Amino acid sequence: MPVLILLLVFVWATGGWWLLGYGAVLGWLYWLRLRGWKLGLAALLLWLAVTAAVHRWPEGAFARAVQWPSPVLLWLLAVTLIGLAAWSLLRLAHRHSVALPQQGPGLVPVKQAVSEAPPVPVNGTGSPADAELDRYARHIVLRELGGPGQAALRRARVLVVGAGGLGAPVCLYLAAAGVGRITVADDDRVGLSNLQRQVIFRTADADRLKAEAARDAMLALNPHVAVTALDRRITAEDAALLAGHDLVIDGTDSFAARQAVNAACVAVGVPLVAGSIAQWEGQLTVWDPARGAPCMACIFPEAPAAGLAPACAEAGVVGPLPGVIGSMMALEAIKLIAGAGEPLRGRMLIFDGLYSENRLMKISRRADCPVCGSGHLPPG
Repeated sequence: MPVLILLLVFVWATGGWWLLGYGAVLGWLYWLRLRGWKLGLAALLLWLAVTAAVHRWPEGAFARAVQWPSPVLLWLLAVTLIGLAAWSLLRLAHRHSVALPQQGPGLVPVKQAVSEAPPVPVNGTGSPADAELDRYARHIVLRELGGPGQAALRRARVLVVGAGGLGAPVCLYLAAAGVGRITVADDDRVGLSNLQRQVIFRTADADRLKAEAARDAMLALNPHVAVTALDRRITAEDAALLAGHDLVIDGTDSFAARQAVNAACVAVGVPLVAGSIAQWEGQLTVWDPARGAPCMACIFPEAPAAGLAPACAEAGVVGPLPGVIGSMMALEAIKLIAGAGEPLRGRMLIFDGLYSENRLMKISRRADCPVCGSGHLPPG
C-alpha cells in the first residue's frame, strides 16, 4: 500500500497519467499469461514505442498526453535497466558465491551445538550451498532470520512428541524449514479417523506406525534433513533423550503425557513448546523455567476433573484447528531456534476458531511449584 501511494503521488506530481494506461496494458498481457522475460521484453518494447512516438511527433496529441519529452523517457529507461542489471548481478553473486554462515543467534550457536548438522546432498548441477540457498531463499531474505538464522535451524535438534493433529503440521513445517535433525516420538498407529485433521498422513498409511509414516513424509518433503522415528511414548525418565535436543515440542493429547514431558524438560533445562486443542479452541505457550518462564506445573498443577477436558475422540475437533495451532507451534520453534522476534515465554495465546478471536494472557512462575520451583531447576 505505501508503494502504491508513492507511485500515485509521483504520477500526480509529474503529470505522468499515461503510466496508468501503460500499466493497464501490461496487466492485460499478464492476464493473457505472459510471464517472466517475455513480459519484461513486452514492457521494454512498449516503452520504446512510446518514446519513439513522442520523439517523432513532439507537438502531437499523443506527446501532449504523455507530457514527458523523449530524453526524459530514455533517461528513466536507462536508470531502470541499470537497476535491474545490478539487482541481477547481486542475486547471481549471492547464489554462487555466498556460503551459509556458521554462526547465528538463538538456541544453537555453533559452540553449543549438540553435533554437526546432517550433510546436504549434492544435486547434479550445484554445490550443497546452492541446494540450500535455493530451497530456503524466502527465509534467507528475511531480515529477522537471514543466513545466520537458517544456519541455526540446520544445526538444531528438535524432538516432536506426538505425530497426531498438532504434531502433523509441526513435523511438516519444521522439515520444510530445514531443521537439521528431528526426532518424532509416537506409539500410535494411523487410523482413518485421523485423516480428517492429521494432514501428514495419506489413506495408504492406515494402520502404519505414526512415527514411521511421519518420518517418510518429512523426508519426501525435504531430503536435506535427518529424521529419527521413535515408536514409543516419552516419559519423565527420558531426561537423557531430551538433553540431546535443543528444543522439545509437545503435541500430545492427555494431561499425563504432557505432565511427563514437562517434568523431563525441566530436569534438563530444555525449552518446551506446548499446544493443546479441543473442539473449536486451542492454546499454546513456551514452558521454559530455565529462562524465567513458567513450566506447565506452575499453571496447571493438577489434572482437570473427569469430564472437564475430554479427548478429541469424545468432544470432537474441527479439522483445520490442529493445523492453525500446530503451525503456530512450528513458528514458535523457528523463532526460538533462530533468535527471532519475541517467543511466547511467559505468555499464553488462546485461539477461538468459532468466533475468530485471539486472547493473550501473561503467565508467571510459581516459587512453590513442585516441578520448577526453588531448588528444583538444574544448576546453571
